Amino acid sequence: MNTIPIINTAWHPLASGNPPAWASEWGQDEYGVFVAFTLEKVTQRLRWIPPGRFMMGSPEDEPGRYDDEGPQHRVYITQGFWLADTPCTQALWETVMGNNPSRFKSPRRPVEGVSWSGVQTFLQTLNDKIPGLKLCLPTEAQWEHACRARTDTALYSGPIEILGESNAPALDPIAWYGGNSGVGYELDEGYDSSDWKEIQYSNPESGTREVGQKQPNPWGLYDMIGNVLEWCADGKRMYTKETQIDPIGTMDSSAARVMRGGSWSHVARYCRSAYRYYNGPVYQSHNFGFRCARVQS
Repeated sequence: MNTIPIINTAWHPLASGNPPAWASEWGQDEYGVFVAFTLEKVTQRLRWIPPGRFMMGSPEDEPGRYDDEGPQHRVYITQGFWLADTPCTQALWETVMGNNPSRFKSPRRPVEGVSWSGVQTFLQTLNDKIPGLKLCLPTEAQWEHACRARTDTALYSGPIEILGESNAPALDPIAWYGGNSGVGYELDEGYDSSDWKEIQYSNPESGTREVGQKQPNPWGLYDMIGNVLEWCADGKRMYTKETQIDPIGTMDSSAARVMRGGSWSHVARYCRSAYRYYNGPVYQSHNFGFRCARVQS
């Protein structure tokens, strides 16, 4: 039985004192406010991401930086939103879709091998099953705002020092990346990582790991860095120095979509809060996953 939190009606997303009709649990803890939904026996928790401002992109002296991460510019996110505290798991995907495209099969590992278009089908199917849920993908700006959680360093845990291609010790506590994703790897479907260069922990096989095993960010979000690249709702936009309010890249149906966060197989420079990647909406890879958002407060 949940303890009813003290509600500050000046800002609280559940100011009425009542959870949404679809919520199977709700509450408040050291990371903030949360709700959850349950489909059959699978539960996904969502964290409240408050509105705010942040510097999007990376400074020119950040280790591992790419040019498309600049120029840094101030971004305002004017509306709070809900964001899943983990990438979508295989258990949830299979419950909704009745299949599992993942290579590294395990219920608590993130689903992978999914395209942006396939994720849209998943979201529509899930929303049809739970009236009022209205899940979507976050925009790229929403994703970076949530990942940073009021931090301004390369990682939400602090700066990054890259000692080798896949060797950045600052990633170890927060992320499964190319430098550590093979430590104690136990699945038969592991990827051959024996020839990966400059690796933090040498291991013969690597792959995704169960969600929620590393330290979360200050807003209670796990695996924002590493494990799987995460699809965003919008396409890539060119950065400028001008302040942006709720920026959104192209939403053309055929446009390549942004992906964020780096993955289990990626080198250290890919696994930073500002790193940007993009791919066509039908492209699939066992690096690719996603997490659900709900933009209605």
